[in-house]
Amino acid sequence: MSSHEELRTIALAEFARAGYGATSLQRIAELAGLSKSSVLYHYASKEALLEAAIAPALERFDGMVSKLEVSDASTRDREVFIEDFVDLLLEHTLEVHMFINQGPSLEDVPVFDRANALAVRVGAYFASTTHSALERMRFGVALGGAAYLMASQHQYQVQPAETDDETRAALITIVTELLAPVPVRPITA
Repeated sequence: MSSHEELRTIALAEFARAGYGATSLQRIAELAGLSKSSVLYHYASKEALLEAAIAPALERFDGMVSKLEVSDASTRDREVFIEDFVDLLLEHTLEVHMFINQGPSLEDVPVFDRANALAVRVGAYFASTTHSALERMRFGVALGGAAYLMASQHQYQVQPAETDDETRAALITIVTELLAPVPVRPITA
């Protein structure tokens, strides 16, 4: 692993564990076995290190959203997005944890502004392709719930009894069921 990759990995873990605001470059340097000046040689600031640590997940998510936006909103397009979204959650759990748990307090940090903008784009897509408040709420519960589940596992250090394959299959099934278009039934009081 290169110094850049190692620093990104260490920084991401520490940002997720202690919080971005509470993590110093000195602490990251200590964890990496480097001097603070060595960390600053690779990254000009803590914000630049955060950007480097989170950028791969955001770039992947941006690609997924861009692909979704030009799709024809078919059932297959949704299925592909759901599979990709679940894989993103599983492969970038620390980034998801940070976005869910620290996002509101980091809204003026550019990398979090980008993440929020992507979430808004996904919301706009599903709002434009759904036909009822019920469907829009199902979208929020499905994607937000899956993201929160993965973030809370990290936050509470819960190790699921399931394998990654079982977790993936379960999340895909649940999110797909929640996002399947449903006929609107009037709710009676």
